[in-house]
Amino acid sequence: MLSHIMKVGIIANPSKDGVTVAVIELMELLTGSEISAVVEDDTASDLSLKLNSDQIATAPEMAKICDVVMVLGGDGTMLDAAHRLGPTDVAVAGINLGHLGFLTSCKDNEMELLVTALKEKTFHTVQRILLKATVCLLDGSEQSYFAVNDITLTRGQTGRIVALDAYIDGDLLNHYRADGLIVATPTGSTAYSLAAGGPLISPIAKNFVVTPICPHSLSNRSLVLSDDSVVELISVDDSEDSTLFTVDGQCVVEVEHGGRVRVEKADHILNIIRLEGRSFFSTLRQKLHWGE
Repeated sequence: MLSHIMKVGIIANPSKDGVTVAVIELMELLTGSEISAVVEDDTASDLSLKLNSDQIATAPEMAKICDVVMVLGGDGTMLDAAHRLGPTDVAVAGINLGHLGFLTSCKDNEMELLVTALKEKTFHTVQRILLKATVCLLDGSEQSYFAVNDITLTRGQTGRIVALDAYIDGDLLNHYRADGLIVATPTGSTAYSLAAGGPLISPIAKNFVVTPICPHSLSNRSLVLSDDSVVELISVDDSEDSTLFTVDGQCVVEVEHGGRVRVEKADHILNIIRLEGRSFFSTLRQKLHWGE
C-alpha cells in the first residue's frame, strides 16, 4: 500500500518585498522534504512563476486537495486567503513577510522550521470560530457572508452618526447612536474592536464581542456574548444615508433604513497551525510590548 504524500498549497501576497524568492525557497524546502506543493493560480500569475499545470490550482481546489495551505504575507493576507479558500477544514499556516502577526505561524526566516514540523507532525492546530452575517434588505433579498475577524455597520459618506437597534436572541440590547458598531470574533478582538476600545479575548474562547465605535453616550461599552447568541442589528436612521456593512474590512454593502443584519456563529471554523512552543499569548506580549 502506498503511503499518503502530503500536499501543501501556497498562496502569497504579490505586493510583499521578496515574496517571489520566498515562494521559490518554500517550494524547494517542501520538495526536499518529499512534500508535494501546488501554487494558487493567481499567485503563480502575479509572480510570473513558470510551473507545470499539475503545480497550479485555484484556491477552492486547494481547499479540497491539500492537507495544509501556506500563506505568505501578513494577517491581511491570511484573512484574504481564508475568504478565497471558502468553507473548509484544511489547516492554514501563515508565513509572515513583515512584522509579527497574530494569525501567522512563523516568520519568513523560519520556513525550514515550519516544513520540518509538517514533515514530522510536530505542530498543532488551533480552531478559530467564525461569524456568519446575513444582510436582509428591504426588497426581501438576503445575502450571507462569513467573517474571520469582524463585521461592521458604519456611517456613510456624509459622516453622520448612525442609529442602530441591537437585539440579542430577540431581546433588545440597546439603541446605539455612534459612528458604527462592530461584532467581532475572539480572533477579531485584536483588530478593529481593540482599536475601538474593546477587550482582548483568548482566541479559543467561545465568545463574540459587540463594540460601539465612538458612541454618542459614554455609558455604551463593549459586551461579550456567548458564541451561541444571535445578534440582530437594525438600521433605524431616518436620514437618506445608507449604513455601510463590511466583512473583515471588505465586501461593502449599503443597508438602507429598516434593513437588518443577523450575526451568528458560522457552521465552519478556521484551523490555524501553531508551532510547538508558540502561542497567542507570546505573540500578544511581543505585539503589545508587555513586560518591557
